[in-house]
Amino acid sequence: MSKTTEQYTKVISICREIFEKKTKDYGTSWRVFRSSSLTDQLFIKAQRIRTLQVNGESKVGEGIYDEFVAIVNYCVMALIQLEQDENLAMELTQMEAIQLYDAYIKKAKELMEKKNHDYGEAWRDLRVSSLTDLILAKILRVKQIENNAGKTIASEGIDANYYDMLNYAVFSLIHLNEEN
Repeated sequence: MSKTTEQYTKVISICREIFEKKTKDYGTSWRVFRSSSLTDQLFIKAQRIRTLQVNGESKVGEGIYDEFVAIVNYCVMALIQLEQDENLAMELTQMEAIQLYDAYIKKAKELMEKKNHDYGEAWRDLRVSSLTDLILAKILRVKQIENNAGKTIASEGIDANYYDMLNYAVFSLIHLNEEN
């Protein structure tokens, strides 16, 4: 498990660095998005990954790795919007944004460690394409829950799905790092 924790931390540091740089460039303009808009952004990123996996080429320049990093960061933004939207100013300082980022990543990592224990690191035997499909399925679940005004009868809520997507994206990034 310590190998996974080390790899997870390394991948998150890359994602965090991108988040921090984009916060310097754009501020927290993402705060204008509703959670459902962030879900749609996640769908665009995951669908692009799937298209790149199937077609094998990118005409835009950014590749699969960059899109998984974006999924991690959009999931954090979505969690912040979902749980903190009413309590936060529209524009956050860079320090406030990074503190929130770190808090949600900490929760995601704790969840990963618990699930990794129970599932015996089964993700290591999954293909990146399967993890992509799992992310797409989770996005479609979230969209359905959003269409149901956030209500579920027997299923996990929106937040649990965002955390799972975030962790699947990290697992994909770990796999991609191991391939190189």
